[in-house]
Amino acid sequence: MRAVVQRTTEASVTVEGNIVGEIKRGLVVFLGIEEGDNESDLNYICDKVVGLRVFDDEKEIPNLSVTDINGSVLLVSQFTLCADARKGKRPSYIKAARPETANPLYEKAIAIIGESVPVQPGVFQAMMQVRLVNDGPHTILLDSRRTF
Repeated sequence: MRAVVQRTTEASVTVEGNIVGEIKRGLVVFLGIEEGDNESDLNYICDKVVGLRVFDDEKEIPNLSVTDINGSVLLVSQFTLCADARKGKRPSYIKAARPETANPLYEKAIAIIGESVPVQPGVFQAMMQVRLVNDGPHTILLDSRRTF
């Protein structure tokens, strides 16, 4: 499971011209679910998202989590994070989990993260437009199976 986490001052996701999720200060999380991902991968990613210390404390040191600042999370399912672009120029998405596997894990991610902070989700399998102000910029890549 992969996640791209971006610190934001505001963000929204729109589907067919309608805003379906919107937050102020917090995190935008793009979540890619791969074949073979399970509850362990999900728990790892969700724990990291709510615990990442990427917000500044009173000394302007990134030492606070989204929970500490009473922020929110905009969670967007994004199968393209599972792309393999090592061969050729066209990415392969063969490692992305099938919808019948990915959607329940995505729904569980919403619930797990929602136990700690308010969550606004995107719409699974929809064409979405995501707008965000990347604060910093501050972007973190998480992978439940790899260390970088």
